[in-house]
Amino acid sequence: MLYYLFEYLDKAFDLPGAGLFRYLSFRASLAIIISLFITLFLGKGIIRMLLQKQVGETIRDLGLDGQAKKQGTPTMGGLIILSAILIPVLLLTKLNNIYVIIMIVTTIWLGAIGFIDDYIKVFKKDKKGLAGKFKVIGQIGLGIVVGSVLYFNEQVVVREKNEGKAITMQNQSSIIDEIRASENTLYSSDDVKSTATTIPFTKNNEFDYSELVSWMGTGSAKYTWIAFILVVILIVTAVSNGANITDGIDGLATGTSAIIGVTLAIFAYVSGNTVFANYLNIMYIPNAGELMVFMSAFVGACVGFLWFNAYPAQVFMGDTGSLALGGIIAVFAIAIRKELLIPIICGVFLIENLSVVIQVSYFKYTKKKYGEGRRIFKMSPLHHHYQKLGYHEAKIVTRFWIIGIMLAVLSVVTLKLR
Repeated sequence: MLYYLFEYLDKAFDLPGAGLFRYLSFRASLAIIISLFITLFLGKGIIRMLLQKQVGETIRDLGLDGQAKKQGTPTMGGLIILSAILIPVLLLTKLNNIYVIIMIVTTIWLGAIGFIDDYIKVFKKDKKGLAGKFKVIGQIGLGIVVGSVLYFNEQVVVREKNEGKAITMQNQSSIIDEIRASENTLYSSDDVKSTATTIPFTKNNEFDYSELVSWMGTGSAKYTWIAFILVVILIVTAVSNGANITDGIDGLATGTSAIIGVTLAIFAYVSGNTVFANYLNIMYIPNAGELMVFMSAFVGACVGFLWFNAYPAQVFMGDTGSLALGGIIAVFAIAIRKELLIPIICGVFLIENLSVVIQVSYFKYTKKKYGEGRRIFKMSPLHHHYQKLGYHEAKIVTRFWIIGIMLAVLSVVTLKLR
């Protein structure tokens, strides 16, 4: 909304400074500041309200030191995160941008599912919360909506790679002007509908989803949308649940999500900027740069929430936050065509997810074979395994963050490492 207001003031009255809102870098910086401000100040009020309503977390007895002390800590703190994301986005982004619309829908959709789950746990006193099948149905529904929009909407296009001029010291000043101009680039005759995505670590780094149905022979391309939507559903469900599982100790999911968010913001900016896309020889996605403003709000919300969620946590995000965080990351990565990097970018989520799958699968296998279930980890998800080994949860969280940063750097390096 502020974007449109200052755009009008700039054109109609030539108001000094109003033109700054045309630049993604300025709006992204402002989004971080506003989201931090909202989180820190709105957060106090929401936590106070949750305490008054006695919206406390019910803690399972995991046999871990200090676990019982967390009983009654306010939950549903995801409301703070969602507010700190949506308010700056509504104020600072171009609301007619299809990518921004998709991200707003994703945030509200999964936030609502998580809120219902937390509401049932807290107010209905049902520890199981929303039945797992209904969560999955909700995630599948979102996957269908997102996949359909990204596949069929005419605004979702890419520009074919072209041999542009190299960036040299002699033309640096003109390149800066081009970078600024390209932030507002609209469509051109070179923009085409495409089902291609980026493959990391390869020279000709594109994969077309039509290849998934090529085995069907002539005319198989018309079924590409089915394969694409199924992939979107799989990614949204997996990453959303991965974030949900990771949210088990103070600050782990929040800090990890912030690190992932910074990485994705970088990808969004270079993918939506003609100069950087050409220089890096990557797929240029018109208007995807606007997503950097969204992700800046996302990062600001996560960092701000850490003020209250870092050990010892004053509030938990609950499923209201964790499901939304994972879903936002998944849909964002798909929108900028970096979803095949998710196993690296979201490596912490993946490890946590796999630890649960391995633990459950091995337990069932050994119970069937030997008559008694055996375990690989002392407890799953993996962070609880390390707690059982005697590590303090603050140390576990910090080390997982370090791993997340290493994976983030590796992900960014894939822009040139092929």
